[in-house]
Amino acid sequence: MNVIWLDEPTTPELVGNKGYRLSVMTRFGLSVPGGFCIPNDFIKTITTGNIERELAKLPSTSVAVRSSACDEDGTEFSFAGIYKTILNVTGGQQVWNAVQEIHDSAGSPVAQTYRRRLGIAKSPAMAALVQTLLPSDAAGVLFMQDPVDRSDHIVVEGSWGLGESVVSGSVTPDRWTLTQDGEVLSSEISSKETSAIPGEYGTVQIEVPEDRRLVPCLTPESLEEIVSLARRCQRLFEWPQDLEWAVAGGKVWLLQSRPITLGKIRK
Repeated sequence: MNVIWLDEPTTPELVGNKGYRLSVMTRFGLSVPGGFCIPNDFIKTITTGNIERELAKLPSTSVAVRSSACDEDGTEFSFAGIYKTILNVTGGQQVWNAVQEIHDSAGSPVAQTYRRRLGIAKSPAMAALVQTLLPSDAAGVLFMQDPVDRSDHIVVEGSWGLGESVVSGSVTPDRWTLTQDGEVLSSEISSKETSAIPGEYGTVQIEVPEDRRLVPCLTPESLEEIVSLARRCQRLFEWPQDLEWAVAGGKVWLLQSRPITLGKIRK
């Protein structure tokens, strides 16, 4: 078994739902950071040497290593935040260690408790995703339906730096609400006092300069582009999407697109 690059055809059974969707998005021409998947039947036997050979093909020495389980990111259950994500990993040995952490996270107490609550008895087949880590200027999430009031409004949230700050809740993000046609209904610009950036290993939180805290993290052009990419994902997967995005080097990138779970969709 070999790794499967994101521009190669694959299946969710091999690389999990997250890896599969990113592969589809890449082959559809959407802006996704380059990388490869380690299939679930290779994750325990892959060697440091295997990983080093693949890392040499990437344009950056720093990568994000993320879970891609067969039971996460589905239409019924998302498993968001349950399995491991490790940012800013460098070198074959460190990436190998991170991959094994991700494999083991399928059986963590948190994951077991979550599955028990959902009535899922069996642990999932777990694959891993290794992607170039973008030194993002801003990052965040987008929901094609409002997750709070379940309306058809698009919601975009973001902050400075890596998206970890938004996903973890360590910062109050900027928030835009839009119609499905892209008309901005409201914008709430928060005081973004900290941001997550790559450290020597992993990430660190730094203070945002005072004169930048109340500056919107997205320009109107970037906001429009994020919404346009989200629409393309929704057409591609034929379901309202929950996306993670980043702006790096003046370009908008998609880090993940998963269906909004049934529990979040307005009936």
